[in-house]
Amino acid sequence: MLADVIRIIPLGGVGEIGKNCIVVEYGDDLLVVDAGLKFPDAEMFGIDLVIPDVTYLRERRDQVRAILITHGHEDHIGALPYILPHLDVPIYAPRLAHGFITAKLREHRLLEQSDLHVVEPDQVYTLGSFLVQPFRVTHSIPDAVGYAIHTPVGTVVHTGDFKFDPTPVYGPPPDIRLIRAIGDRGVLALLSDCTRIEHPGFTPSEQLVGTTFDEIIRDLTGRVIITSFASNISRIQQALDVAGRYGRKVALVGRSMAQNTTVATELGILRPPDSTIVRLEEMRRLPPNQIMLLTTGSQGEPAAALSRIANGDHRQIRITPGDTVIFSAAPIPGNEESVARTIDNLLRLGADVVYEALATVHVSGHGSRDDLKLMLDLLRPRYCIPIHGEYRHLVLYRKMAIEAGLRPEHIALLEIGDVVAVDADAIQRVERVVSGQVLVDGFSVGGTLDVVLRDRQHLSRDGVMIVVVTMDRSTGELLAGPDIVTRGLSLTPGNNGDLIESARLRVREAVVNHATEIDHAFLSHKIKDSVGDYVYRQTRNHPLILPVVTEV
Repeated sequence: MLADVIRIIPLGGVGEIGKNCIVVEYGDDLLVVDAGLKFPDAEMFGIDLVIPDVTYLRERRDQVRAILITHGHEDHIGALPYILPHLDVPIYAPRLAHGFITAKLREHRLLEQSDLHVVEPDQVYTLGSFLVQPFRVTHSIPDAVGYAIHTPVGTVVHTGDFKFDPTPVYGPPPDIRLIRAIGDRGVLALLSDCTRIEHPGFTPSEQLVGTTFDEIIRDLTGRVIITSFASNISRIQQALDVAGRYGRKVALVGRSMAQNTTVATELGILRPPDSTIVRLEEMRRLPPNQIMLLTTGSQGEPAAALSRIANGDHRQIRITPGDTVIFSAAPIPGNEESVARTIDNLLRLGADVVYEALATVHVSGHGSRDDLKLMLDLLRPRYCIPIHGEYRHLVLYRKMAIEAGLRPEHIALLEIGDVVAVDADAIQRVERVVSGQVLVDGFSVGGTLDVVLRDRQHLSRDGVMIVVVTMDRSTGELLAGPDIVTRGLSLTPGNNGDLIESARLRVREAVVNHATEIDHAFLSHKIKDSVGDYVYRQTRNHPLILPVVTEV
């Protein structure tokens, strides 16, 4: 290891959207910035969440001084319940994120043993050999901060997710004065959000969404359903304001929507107009022009409230002609098809649907190219590491930073697990650490191996064939069967029975000559071979064949 350097290690959030987790290391002290999750890819059948592999932190748990949280989105806090049992460390988070984390850890029964602290942007925190200075930024969620991490070698600035919004829905605008002052004192390395680098100019203010809500809703005579991220408190506030303005009552649909709204209201960050929020059951006595529903499901998640509504499967809500559904969120990469399917289903049921391509019902919380340039101009770092983006975003940010005056060798494009060492003289990769992703499948964390996913993918493509035979244990005589059950196997109506019967004959031929003591492995192999080859010739499919051999 190089002496007297800062080591920066992304465990997530580079080359991908989500799963944000960055380690900053000096000497024997480690800080972690964010601990987020991402949603599974389409081929990850049965997987609920994906979180960073924190083996590197577990092996150094006594050196981890704190986890710093930039804001309360799931891609920055969602992994905490799964990694905290392995890391006995304090968490520092701004007020709203602190409230969300408190509710999350209480739900996972981890709150009592957790050490949570509220971050105030006007304070400096001593954590081991680090002096940590939070600074206020604006994002699509209130109470977002970046961090200046001061070390004996120099200052590392982590921007968090940000844009320069001069008119945020809640709280003051970004603290440009403090950001410039940090830059004036000297920044060794900047870790910058780059998600929206492909877009020119500045990202519009969040207030534009409220204006669009007003224009859409003021003349409507039917119900209004707005879907957004449950953590997007600024968006929820604007929906509530419009509802109050036009005499609509609001019901919260979806557990996370209700929970986050309650937390934000208790903190005084969300300010619903008096008597606006009511229980869903109370909507039955109201006319359509007095109803607004705020729902989860903006990403087309199958189990979320809006997906169930769109599929006609919600216990209390049915779409009727005259309803207007507003998608106030952009699809996360990979979710486009699910969102489009949900929109199509709502249209089929007779709803009017408004989404980003039709009106300004969503603006990003991430800075566009001019926002990113402004952050560079304010901080003037010696080195730069783009984060929070897919690889093309990192490359485009590098080009922009070179145009802004940084030397190409002073900009590092990292992969998950890379270790970069930084001092006044150089920035260089020095090694790689154990990293990657951990899959959360129900209550199982990390137990779903690649072979399990391959089996699930296999089943989704070609189906399964279960072959059941009963054999005499000592003689190997076939006593019953073979019985064959198929699921998901592509069969034409005309050849279904013939194929199954022919497969049964082939299994019988394979096992009747087995007149010896039962050898399970050998017999299973013979059954798979005899059936698999035949089914492939008939269907051009390779179903997963599961022999079940019963001994009596």
